[in-house]
Amino acid sequence: MGRVAKGVKCSVVGCDKLAVRSLSNERVSSAGLNVGGGGRGRAYLCKDHYKEFKKETKKEKMLEKWRYRG
Repeated sequence: MGRVAKGVKCSVVGCDKLAVRSLSNERVSSAGLNVGGGGRGRAYLCKDHYKEFKKETKKEKMLEKWRYRG
């Protein structure tokens, strides 16, 4: 049983909602979300912030996909 299933809170500063996803702290910070703590470890995101993270990284994912397609 992971931390998300146990009911950990969202890692974004100022948010108190329950997390639904766990991602690398480094990836979340690079997407522009203000995550408390350093650049190491895990960041837990609620539904709203995960949606924002996906929106911010959409172009990056598409470029990676095109790079390996060939």
